[in-house]
Amino acid sequence: MSAPEQKMELVQGTLDMLILKTLSGGAKHGYAIVRRIQEASRGLLRIEEGSLYPALHRMQRRGWLASEWGVSESNRKAKYYRLTPAGREQLEREIASWNRLVEAISQVLTGAAMEA
Repeated sequence: MSAPEQKMELVQGTLDMLILKTLSGGAKHGYAIVRRIQEASRGLLRIEEGSLYPALHRMQRRGWLASEWGVSESNRKAKYYRLTPAGREQLEREIASWNRLVEAISQVLTGAAMEA
């Protein structure tokens, strides 16, 4: 498998952020969330159902998501998830935290933090 074809492991704690970001564009059912993350990552990120649905339920318990039943594109009954105001605030916090982490790692990789 060449480098572009390799699947990447999610960094611990990033699944919630990816789901919240995906739902910031509007309500989606589980399969649509998975498909959107795969498309946005050009197939590099793969979310398994065994990780997705527990995360969705956990985020719903925390008040970050709300859900309702609807009909999918394939005319099947599906639960649609959407962000709540608390979910939008959590997404902002997670993005800010992610950006700080990326900056810190970048500084270590470029040696900036070592020179100080």
